[in-house]
Amino acid sequence: MSLTASPELSAQLQAAADHLQKVRTEVGRVIVGQRDLVHRLLVGLVARGHILLEGLPGLAKTASVSALARATHCQFSRIQFTPDLLPGDITGTLIYDPVKGTYSTRQGPIFANLVLADEINRAPSKVQSALLEAMQERQTTIGDKTWALPEPFLVLATQNPIEQEGTYPLPEAQMDRFMLKVIVGYPSAEEELVILDRMASTRPSFELDAVVSPEEIVGYQGLVNRIHVDPLVRDYIVRLVVATRDAAAGRGVAPELKRLVRIGASPRATINLTLAGRACALLDGRDHVTPDDIKLIAPDVLRHRILLTYEAEAEEVGTESIVQTLLGKVKVP
Repeated sequence: MSLTASPELSAQLQAAADHLQKVRTEVGRVIVGQRDLVHRLLVGLVARGHILLEGLPGLAKTASVSALARATHCQFSRIQFTPDLLPGDITGTLIYDPVKGTYSTRQGPIFANLVLADEINRAPSKVQSALLEAMQERQTTIGDKTWALPEPFLVLATQNPIEQEGTYPLPEAQMDRFMLKVIVGYPSAEEELVILDRMASTRPSFELDAVVSPEEIVGYQGLVNRIHVDPLVRDYIVRLVVATRDAAAGRGVAPELKRLVRIGASPRATINLTLAGRACALLDGRDHVTPDDIKLIAPDVLRHRILLTYEAEAEEVGTESIVQTLLGKVKVP
């Protein structure tokens, strides 16, 4: 399905894949198992896509983001979301100097390459919405001045399941700005034994080497755009996203899902599914996207973009099963 890549491009892709494997290895010195999680973090990093990590407390969500930051030379900041947080605590604010009678700008923690929005659903929507401009436009406005954010710029948010006490659901507009929503599960018994050996200490310490620079990451993001997407794969991506909307309308490959699906995925899902598929190919050192890349990453791109009916919620049907049904019914090229 690929066009013949130039030897130069093939060499660049393989070098990028090898270099990013070093990042994966460094993160693996702290994070036991969770291979899918680490893979998705790298997908978001090279595809310029923000990531939402959801899971119960204690499953290494924050530790994974922290390890990724330490494995790079990127500037890192962490924002702990709490009910009393204010939008200016994220973006920054104007400080008045009574002596000079002037204002100066104090930039907030959003001005970093990797921003960890920890427990993002512990703060109300007005605070969550402070991230909207930054996530979409990669800029933020303080007073009457707009500031560009550094490149690369990536928001990595963690959240507890919404059933947890003291949580606020994220607005749909903000959910849609996350390229991926990754569900973090429990480790296996074997992996937990390794975790016990590594972490059952009063002072566990792991020194990680920073093996990639911000400039190199920006270069890899440019390489993503050079990865070929065959017209048949492009058609498959569109048919898959449109199938989520057809399901809400009671037509298409799965009309029986009408009673469960209220709203399908937006065009942003099509864009992000293509970019994420290209990032998967880059991580494998390939010059083209395969249908398997799309099937692999589609649940993470679609699960937070499909809104369910009250009937689905009453029957405890999740978007996971909806996506898997559509992946099984949409014809693969």
